[in-house]
Amino acid sequence: MRYATDNNFTKKVIYKTDICLVHKDIAIALDKVQKHLEKLNLSLKIFDGYRPLWAQQILFDTLPDERYVGNPKKITRHTRGTAVDVTIINQIDKSELEMPTAFDAFSEKAHLVFEDLSDNIKKNRKLLQDVMMDIGGFELLSTEWWHFDLKGWQEYPVLDVTLK
Repeated sequence: MRYATDNNFTKKVIYKTDICLVHKDIAIALDKVQKHLEKLNLSLKIFDGYRPLWAQQILFDTLPDERYVGNPKKITRHTRGTAVDVTIINQIDKSELEMPTAFDAFSEKAHLVFEDLSDNIKKNRKLLQDVMMDIGGFELLSTEWWHFDLKGWQEYPVLDVTLK
């Protein structure tokens, strides 16, 4: 979990645990995606899942730009356990497939409509989007190639699960 390290945009450890929590419905959807990717010798790599409100506040205080970080005083996605940040890795050497940016690189280049990319990067981004939407039933977030929401996420309640 990226926020269990200081290798994130805040440069601070946010979570004390590297366990990824998600809603059961998202876990089922991710399992379908994973099984599909395994047939291609690929795998999901999860950067983040459920995020408590206090953690969301730290992220928003660091980058108060609602294009990239949800305002915890409004409707947020990760706090429901129905959002996940992922990429695809090669199962053989565990290397990440090349994507438009690094995870949490908040720029126009991370947006789904950004096209000034190599054909390989476009292909990898499309593969990620296709498996997450078509196999997993997720929705895209237009400003982050790595972020996916379970369809109907708005209907799930904000959770209050302790992360140690």
